[in-house]
Amino acid sequence: MGLFERIGIDVGRKLVLEDAVEWAAEHRVRYIDIQLDTGDNALGTISGIRGSRVRDLCAKHGVAIGLHTASAVNVAEYAPYVGDAVEAYLKAYVDAAVRLGAKWIVMHAGFHFTSDKDERMKAGRDRLKRVIVHAENKGALILLENLNKEPDDAEVHYLAHTVEEWRYYFAAIQSPSFALSFTANHAHLVPEGIDGFLDAIDLSRIGEVRLADCFRNGFEAHLRPGEGNLDFGALFARLERAGFKGHYTNAFGSLDDMLAGRYELLRLAAAAGVKVD
Repeated sequence: MGLFERIGIDVGRKLVLEDAVEWAAEHRVRYIDIQLDTGDNALGTISGIRGSRVRDLCAKHGVAIGLHTASAVNVAEYAPYVGDAVEAYLKAYVDAAVRLGAKWIVMHAGFHFTSDKDERMKAGRDRLKRVIVHAENKGALILLENLNKEPDDAEVHYLAHTVEEWRYYFAAIQSPSFALSFTANHAHLVPEGIDGFLDAIDLSRIGEVRLADCFRNGFEAHLRPGEGNLDFGALFARLERAGFKGHYTNAFGSLDDMLAGRYELLRLAAAAGVKVD
């Protein structure tokens, strides 16, 4: 499979699930990311019958779907009852993935409120371990995403936005149902940078690479390629030459922006000497 076919689209909540698969087929998109939190795609609508219909559509068109949980749901929650609800939410995503034949589920480490970071990290890691056991039993794959930094003086901060924090989770959890979702633009925001992240992890553990532009050591933004200063050519060169065989996911702007972005990314990769076909 050429590089172009390996660049997917984060559909998010922009399309109804069945329509998203048809749209992907129409535009030669082999990988799409979907969120199941609201409207016609809400978790409660993913019945066995609907799951069979979506699996058949994906098989017909050669489209792989992945699910993406909401980063607003605090995986690191420790409040009584609320923490149980978070766990039920994550396990429901695993169950929906099985019904839909989804190939992966992106999850997050949650967030802390500055003074309770250690307690939140432990609560989140313990919860992820339990959810991953559920995924093992169901034959599903969870990908843990490195999230974005927040301003230093913010009270709330996402967890797993630095190499050290991300390692806290992936070093402690070894499972065939657990891998990593590497968001390159989030890594670009912190001192370690993209190379620092890639130096720190076994590339065989990366299940997907998420793409958007932004500014080095700047603030969270999902810009179109060329609107920031992320060197996509260097990123593709490093990953492809190291043997990365997974998919990439465009996560910026509109659906049309992400479709057009595939051609720009292919151009940048080729200019960096990457074999694209």
